[in-house]
Amino acid sequence: MTASEECLSVRATRWEDWRNSARRLLISGAAPETIHWIDGRSKMGQRQSSLFAEESSESDLDETQAASPAKQGAEPSASPFRVPKPYLNLARSVAHHRSPKRWELLYRLLWRITGGEKHLLTNAADADVHAVTQMEKSVRRDAHKMKAFVRFREIHDEDGPRFVAWHRPDHYTLELVADFFARRFDVMRWAILTPDESAFWDGKSLTFGTGAPRSDAPADDELEEVWKTYYANIFNPARIKLSAMRAEMPRKHWATMPETELIEDLVRNAPTRVETMIRHAEGGVSAKPYLPELSGSSTDAKLKQLRQAASVCEGCDLHGPATQTVFGVGNPNAKLVLVGEQPGDQEDLHGSPFIGPAGQLLDEVLQAVGLDREELYITNTVKHFKFKPTGKRRLHVKPAAREVAACRPWLETELDVIRPPMIVALGATAAKVLLGPAFRLLVERGQVHRSDHAKWTMATYHPSAILRVPNEETRQTMREAFSKDLQFAAEHYRMLP
Repeated sequence: MTASEECLSVRATRWEDWRNSARRLLISGAAPETIHWIDGRSKMGQRQSSLFAEESSESDLDETQAASPAKQGAEPSASPFRVPKPYLNLARSVAHHRSPKRWELLYRLLWRITGGEKHLLTNAADADVHAVTQMEKSVRRDAHKMKAFVRFREIHDEDGPRFVAWHRPDHYTLELVADFFARRFDVMRWAILTPDESAFWDGKSLTFGTGAPRSDAPADDELEEVWKTYYANIFNPARIKLSAMRAEMPRKHWATMPETELIEDLVRNAPTRVETMIRHAEGGVSAKPYLPELSGSSTDAKLKQLRQAASVCEGCDLHGPATQTVFGVGNPNAKLVLVGEQPGDQEDLHGSPFIGPAGQLLDEVLQAVGLDREELYITNTVKHFKFKPTGKRRLHVKPAAREVAACRPWLETELDVIRPPMIVALGATAAKVLLGPAFRLLVERGQVHRSDHAKWTMATYHPSAILRVPNEETRQTMREAFSKDLQFAAEHYRMLP
């Protein structure tokens, strides 16, 4: 029998199936030189099934068993080998490297570590250790670039707005960073397409599919001009390092990054802009703050810094037509925070939330259930009034997803500073931001949930939604439900220490 005939062929696509096969081979005593690892990723483009569909590792094991009778028998319940945690962390990352030799390298290291070289990873001069370390660094760097260079573009389907991005990574890193995007953009439905695989977020769950060409993603959208304007304003000409810029922003990603169209002009005009910045500094003119680094020990001081910074926020187009930023007000140490959608006409004019008709209804119900508004903190998800002018009146318009996303850092920072044990979301917009885009107000109203910002979080109707209902009977029913929800919140509030 020749050496090639004795070699076992084992296919691996993901970390999980490689780990299962490697454990079985290790227990059976299969040396690295007797195994031929087949990279399952190399044939992904020819497969029609989902890239991350559950694959059977039994085929690999059965193939191994057929080649070596010594490996037949039941799968051991536990491995007799102890593998260092640093190796497992390293291997999970390297499993996403594009090199087809990663499986072979990982198994050889595993064989050596379990064979007596338990401190192998501390030997940086070892060829295998050096190779796997470089692979891990490359994967980590590629994951970082995906987070930095993915640019979503808006499309519309039967369910409303959806955001699609196309990116070409160096390695199979989409699975590593998909959770990051799901957390960061959980209020939007989005898709990230790459040549190898795709990730989809529907507001509730993350799924994966096969790769897609760049032509499947939109070329541009109306938000692009806003983004380029924002990028041009935050571009710091005094800190230009062209060599570092080229290294950190490879040209292969420029086609999907709209702001790169501006770089040549921004660099060319950098000296003039630096001189302007110096003159402004000498004249006492400072840049407009945006989410400042908070200082001071008191919650009140931090909220004042946030309020001042938000007063000049230009994070979205709403700051233009609005009279002013309407920030949260109330007890800085509140145990209960009420979060609405956005300021209305009166709030926009006077700069304080919930002082118009909706605020009057809220005050009536709060008083009826025994909650003192002075003890609470009241704010909105969006800090500027979005409206449609009709004659002398300004009619409320629901904020778009991108406007909610632009204002979200302000709300999250407010809640992080206050750290309330209880939050009541008033209306669907606030509820979706706090409890996820899959939240349905008509189904889950009045139910207690745990959110990222409070263990006790509940959603109810927005007072303005009650006032807008034309049918008196329906309006009264909604008001009773609204009162019942706040009564329920008041009972729990009074039980707080």
